[in-house]
Amino acid sequence: MPDSGSETKKRKAEHVELSLKTDVGYGKSTGFEDVEFIHHALPELDFDKLDTRSKLFNKPISAPFIISSMTGGYQGAEKINRALAKAAQEMGVGMGLGSQRAMIESNELASSYNVRKEAPDIPLFGNIGIYQLKKYSPEKIEDAVSKIEADALAVHLNPLQEIVQPEGDRNFSSCLKALEKLCSKLSVPVIAKEVGAGISGKVAKMLEDAGVKYIDVSGAGGTSWSAVEIRRGSRHREYWNWGIPTAVAVADSAKHSSLPLIVSGGVRNGLDVAKGIALGASYGAAAHPFLKAVSEKGVKGAVSELKYWRDSLKIAMFLTGSSNLKQLSNSRLLILGKTAESFELLGLKPAGYASR
Repeated sequence: MPDSGSETKKRKAEHVELSLKTDVGYGKSTGFEDVEFIHHALPELDFDKLDTRSKLFNKPISAPFIISSMTGGYQGAEKINRALAKAAQEMGVGMGLGSQRAMIESNELASSYNVRKEAPDIPLFGNIGIYQLKKYSPEKIEDAVSKIEADALAVHLNPLQEIVQPEGDRNFSSCLKALEKLCSKLSVPVIAKEVGAGISGKVAKMLEDAGVKYIDVSGAGGTSWSAVEIRRGSRHREYWNWGIPTAVAVADSAKHSSLPLIVSGGVRNGLDVAKGIALGASYGAAAHPFLKAVSEKGVKGAVSELKYWRDSLKIAMFLTGSSNLKQLSNSRLLILGKTAESFELLGLKPAGYASR
């Protein structure tokens, strides 16, 4: 559906306000409560020497964390993005910006995405919706990526949000072909990311074959973007909880794709990230906790939240006898309850995680 720059700008502001001030969370969980590490009572490690370092887009990061794609393109977004960028720079982690559709439609909104001065060293990625790939040429998108000096581009897959959104895009045919074209022409790697309904193993393989270099599974259990649209006026409350729980999305995608995975969707601390890594992810990401922290306490709030995540991750490493992230990825897990049932139905063999 045609959409002017002013409409995009208004909608983005509404999305942030609703996510902060109303209940737009899933009514079901990520599945992480069914994922338990097997405690190591004799770790033989010095907690202060645990190594959480990693690399993202060939840049070093102090921990496998990403402040996820969030906002941009309206009054107020610039302040949020710059504060988050300062926090990411201070802590040495990655960051994604919100959809750049607004700046493509209206160049005057570009300043809300320009955070490189605040964060000269971090892995930074831009963002565009997969539907927009049919509208904008790879050259146009390359220009948008270049303007913000991004190291990569996230292409977000949001069919659920669009189809329940009153003014949403409805024709997703030929999107995969457009993605393949973009991946072959863009000068930076492409991340494919859901926005909260999850990516299955089947779709992960399709994305890998299309030329994507990273996948953010963004599963169900955190913010429900269909719920956001319901709060904006959509009647389709029956789709509030549609989606693949995050734990299931990670494990299924890891089985079918060899790409580096980002676990997100209801990830709220370092223990969640640790569980995601043990299920097959390389990084953990979130938007809402950092948006809330920076809205309430500015840069210091976001830095404090990142420090909490780092300490939480290190505790999980310590209690599993893992001195680094590689060892953590091979930690033994118990997959229980409904999540174990889902694993079994998908051929993921829960017992295999406990016996490795």
